[in-house]
Amino acid sequence: MRVRAFGACAALVVAGAVCAVAVGGLTGQVLLIGLAMAGFGGALLLAFLEVGLSEDHEREREERRRRAPDGPARRRRPPRHPRRPG
Repeated sequence: MRVRAFGACAALVVAGAVCAVAVGGLTGQVLLIGLAMAGFGGALLLAFLEVGLSEDHEREREERRRRAPDGPARRRRPPRHPRRPG
């Protein structure tokens, strides 16, 4: 799915370049700019999505790790008070 999405963005950029060469003139330049911006913008948005999803997965792993039992139950010691000098 990810490869297809990034591939579609790359295809838009390539299509813009082909249109610029094939059509020529102002229309070709407008097509190049429009399609290239759509392709690069889509790739940027997909990159941000990837970062967000990886952060979500990492947060989920930490939550599972925190909730998982640590093995055999250990008795916790009460906190000790510091000794007075002297």
